[in-house]
Amino acid sequence: MSRVALVTGGSRGIGAAISIALQAAGYRVAANYAGNDEAAAKFTAATGIPAFKWSVADYAACKAGVAEVEAALGPIDVLVNNAGITRDAMFHKMTPEQWREVIDTNLTGVFNMTHQIWTGMRDRKFGRVINISSINGQKGQAGQANYSASKAGDLGFTKALAQEGARAGITVNAICPGYIGTEMVKAIDPKVLAERIIPQIPVGRLGEPEEIARCVVFLAADEAGFITGSTLTANGGQFFV
Repeated sequence: MSRVALVTGGSRGIGAAISIALQAAGYRVAANYAGNDEAAAKFTAATGIPAFKWSVADYAACKAGVAEVEAALGPIDVLVNNAGITRDAMFHKMTPEQWREVIDTNLTGVFNMTHQIWTGMRDRKFGRVINISSINGQKGQAGQANYSASKAGDLGFTKALAQEGARAGITVNAICPGYIGTEMVKAIDPKVLAERIIPQIPVGRLGEPEEIARCVVFLAADEAGFITGSTLTANGGQFFV
């Protein structure tokens, strides 16, 4: 029987590309989403991938949501922690609410989701946890102290948990995308994109969501069992670790 994968934030942008790529690779896929019912319905209609609504920032909602997914598809073998938000502001203008919202979703949300599936993976002696971090979690970014902190925290979480999961057959890895051509990035002023962002990318273009999805499929594979605690950068050469 094919393995089950759950992708948070999995009905739009990079998450949608990940969900579709995993489905194409033979996984039974569930996509989580937080709020856009119309987009989720269109995604399910187009792909046949079921979408389940809850906020990853809410531990109880994550517990109930994972139970619903597992009742429908079976135990989760692959968890992709992709859900994330931004609340950008220069630090002297950043509010406690902007800080908390981003940390609650991007970092605590990774704990909330992984905590639900960890025991089952340990019991079955197999699991793949893939955390979508960011280039800005590696190098930082002005106006994103909250976002950069959350994404850097995801990398520390990845490295620590990889050590706990290794002997149980669970790998935990991270992917750090650079600037990817999603709706959010394409909404940036074209002049800013052309003059300030793309010139910083040695390959001379934005990445495609499908390029991140291929990284996920690689790390999710049964054959990737010797890769754990790693950070895979996919940023067109913009930043080297």
